[in-house]
Amino acid sequence: MIYCLKGGKFRMADFGLYEYQEEVVEQALQGENIIIWLPTGGGKTRAAVYVAKRHLETTRNAKVVVLVNKVHLVDQHYTKEFKPHLRHDYALVPVSGESEEKDFFGKVVQDNDVIICTAQILYNALTNTEETKHVELSDITLLIIDECHHTHKESVYNKVMGCYVEKKLSKEGPLPQILGLTASPGTGGAKTLEKAVEHVLQICANLDSAIVSTKHYAPELKRNVPRPIKTFDVVVPRPHDPLGDHLKWMMELVHEFMVLPSDYTLRETGTQEYEADVVILEQQGVRQGNRQLAECARHLRQYNDALLINDTLRMMDAYRSLNEFYNMKSATVIDGTDLFLVGLFQENQVELRKLAGDSRYENPKMSKLQSVLLEQFVPSVESRGILFSKTRRSTHCLHDWVSTNKVLQEAGIKAAILTGAGNGITYMTQHEQADTIRRFRQGSLNLLISTSVAEEGLDIPECNLVVRYGLLTNEIAQQQASGRARAKDSKYSVVAQKGGREERREHINEYLEELTGQAIAKVQDMSPQEFRIKIAELQKQAVICKKLAERRLAEKRSRHSAASVQLLCRNCFKPVASASDIRLVDNAHYVNVNADFKRHYKVGGQVCLDRTFEDWEPGCTISCNNGSCNKDWGFEMKYKKRALLPNIAIKHFALQTPDGRTTAKKWKDVTFTVEHFSFVEYCDENFPDLLD
Repeated sequence: MIYCLKGGKFRMADFGLYEYQEEVVEQALQGENIIIWLPTGGGKTRAAVYVAKRHLETTRNAKVVVLVNKVHLVDQHYTKEFKPHLRHDYALVPVSGESEEKDFFGKVVQDNDVIICTAQILYNALTNTEETKHVELSDITLLIIDECHHTHKESVYNKVMGCYVEKKLSKEGPLPQILGLTASPGTGGAKTLEKAVEHVLQICANLDSAIVSTKHYAPELKRNVPRPIKTFDVVVPRPHDPLGDHLKWMMELVHEFMVLPSDYTLRETGTQEYEADVVILEQQGVRQGNRQLAECARHLRQYNDALLINDTLRMMDAYRSLNEFYNMKSATVIDGTDLFLVGLFQENQVELRKLAGDSRYENPKMSKLQSVLLEQFVPSVESRGILFSKTRRSTHCLHDWVSTNKVLQEAGIKAAILTGAGNGITYMTQHEQADTIRRFRQGSLNLLISTSVAEEGLDIPECNLVVRYGLLTNEIAQQQASGRARAKDSKYSVVAQKGGREERREHINEYLEELTGQAIAKVQDMSPQEFRIKIAELQKQAVICKKLAERRLAEKRSRHSAASVQLLCRNCFKPVASASDIRLVDNAHYVNVNADFKRHYKVGGQVCLDRTFEDWEPGCTISCNNGSCNKDWGFEMKYKKRALLPNIAIKHFALQTPDGRTTAKKWKDVTFTVEHFSFVEYCDENFPDLLD
């Protein structure tokens, strides 16, 4: 296959593409919108680089934007894929949340040929009206969307493509060519072929693209992307669990103390279902002003977390999780409910620690995990592996276990944690993420203990072991995790309890993976006319649904006047603010502008963030100062170096409305309208001399 370029003839093979890659990019090279469906390790990104190169060479005023869904993928795609092939002829720039370029993104797009960024940055630019920040879809000629199966529901990918579809239906143009990349669109929770086909069609409609895969070169693909050897490393349940039994007995005492509502039944302790039940129970307690019910529910959630940890990690990890919680709670006793709950733990603390330290009853999954690791990490093999676990806490516990395990250390395991970026003791900064990935690639680390952040896109060709430990996820996550094991004769291990939920879920995912393939085949077999009709109908429905959702949100936001709603501390129920004092800063931060609010909170330690911001910087944490409540509320932020504003999270408050007391998990869930913050008005009220 030969294409004439400005500099003469250029073969796809000269670019290093396999024939199956050449096949899947054919339609994209003709300017069509497509989704490339290739397995993890199949070279989707390399194929996209080739399409971008051809597009830049053949399209007038070409502008390529590459969207990723995780920060560390910005640098990976820039450094390992796009820059090596395009830097000599084109201007490229990576932009993430920590880049200064995000603050004048519109100018960056104007001045560069290829922009690699997180999807949120592009969406912010599409909706921002400032000239230096604003970008129109018409400014872009090719939009590449990595891990495009995320283009659904409320994802930022789908918000970007929602703008695209609206412009398409209203015939506003021009619009960029779309190139989506995915290892699996999944079934969207569907268990039947018909529903799975509907899901694949919806993804295609959201991306305004057809889905393509190799038809003629499947054997070549299979040779080049071998699947790891999958094993179910299962254990039988431990016959005796004294620690778990003691925790359940303590939970029964709390059940009796809190007087469970007669119409409410809690499901089995030590399960995700029980956690969901006590979350609802806490909300019910807050709404009723029943602090005993709400606080007991919060503590029961901690006990349930300890049971889940006891089932997955070491017994001592379960004990420590409770001990940390009660170390904090012992300093925040407000009433008799707190005295009972804290006293119950303190009375049983010695016994719990004793049980947690009894090695006879240790979790058998840990010894099985040890044997799985030792099979791969042997002196004759230079192994590299990723151990996937569910939560940030579990990754820290597993890292502590590996680091203090003499046998694993003698095997030469050098482990590090990789979790999502954020703030807090269990989060990583973006710099820490990048450094950990770099050290893993270089070989100074040989085991990553990771949450789902490493499932997608992380390119480590030498990785020969993937372990999924204590995970219940969907078929997409399973395929993504499996695809991290790319070395020859690599192993994919599922460590689980025999007949348990993790093992069952893994088998269900195998079926759903097959179902996904069948659904894609059905969509690909549709005639072009049938496909276009179905896609057009789904796009029209999506636009209508979006407008209806916006209307419902507007109605919800006008249900109550802000002046009629009070904010109460969610822990002690003390009224502390009026909703009419809340303002929205930069469409991101909800602050209280009433100077009187300061008397309701105390200031704690300095908040440290890994990045800087254009107009603000973080101050100190704030918490309720009603007696010994100490409920975390948020932190102060210094805006434009002048305004010190308390930035609060609504999940830490209860809302007293004319219709009764309620709660909100996020600010988008409140039933009143929040006005935008005016810096001029704030200064006029607080610093009148500045405007004289």
